[in-house]
Amino acid sequence: MDDSAVELAHRMFDLARDGATEQLTAYLDAGVPVEITDPKGDTLLILAAYYGNDPIVTDLLARGADPNRTNDRGQTAIAAALFAQSAGAVTALLEAGADPHHGSPSAWATVEHFDIPDMRALLEEHAGPAAGSGS
Repeated sequence: MDDSAVELAHRMFDLARDGATEQLTAYLDAGVPVEITDPKGDTLLILAAYYGNDPIVTDLLARGADPNRTNDRGQTAIAAALFAQSAGAVTALLEAGADPHHGSPSAWATVEHFDIPDMRALLEEHAGPAAGSGS
């Protein structure tokens, strides 16, 4: 990959992190792949979810981003959104088919490990109780 392509890729990841929806959308409209990954395997969707940028999450999902794709550490966008306590991103991901049992840690493991009751309740509302939870 040449230097200008690397620079553009870094810019895309910064836009996803920073919540620069209009700028990122313009690049996606111009042909930047929705599933571009950084050196750690993070997608634009995972980064936007981790930083709680709900409009970007919604837009990326509408453009076909895979809600169950993992990064190189096995992390998913839904686990990232739950960690960020971003209800809008969690809801959008679940509605797009994100599997709360997928990844390492899974979405369920994330809410349990970090003891995030509001996010646990949101997950239960959309996906039912965790397997083996007895709830």
